[in-house]
Amino acid sequence: MRIALYQPDIPQNTGTILRLAACFDVSVDIIEPCGFALSDARMRRAGMDYIDHVDWVRHSSWERFLEQRASGRLVLLTTKADQSLQKFVFEKDDILLFGRESAGVPADVHDHADARIAIPMRNGLRSLNLAVSASIATWEALCQTGMTGTRHDGATDTVPTGPV
Repeated sequence: MRIALYQPDIPQNTGTILRLAACFDVSVDIIEPCGFALSDARMRRAGMDYIDHVDWVRHSSWERFLEQRASGRLVLLTTKADQSLQKFVFEKDDILLFGRESAGVPADVHDHADARIAIPMRNGLRSLNLAVSASIATWEALCQTGMTGTRHDGATDTVPTGPV
């Protein structure tokens, strides 16, 4: 399982997603250009020392990401989806792709997605915060694929399989 961030705009969201990824042992791809320097103190503050515990790769462009991407389906989280999160069946090697906070992704990126899914929400509202969306979608994907986690006491829990 991987998270891919397409040209993120807000360093605090990126830092929060890196922290999420560290805690859930999920790798992250950051596709540039970003709306901030990746060394931005705001990103590091949001990610805290967790950033040092996440496997993340920086890609200089969308084209470089496509050349270097890991195997697995590219699953785009978008408000322009034809399928909802809870009805989608995730696979362990899926790459969860999230667009820019300000603009989502352009049509050519949309076209590369193997699947497009949306997080259902109240009518009339535009979207959730990027870090919140990444948290919801990543947790659902991990639950469905039966990924395991370790509790604070060191014991291992198996995350339930199937839709929650």
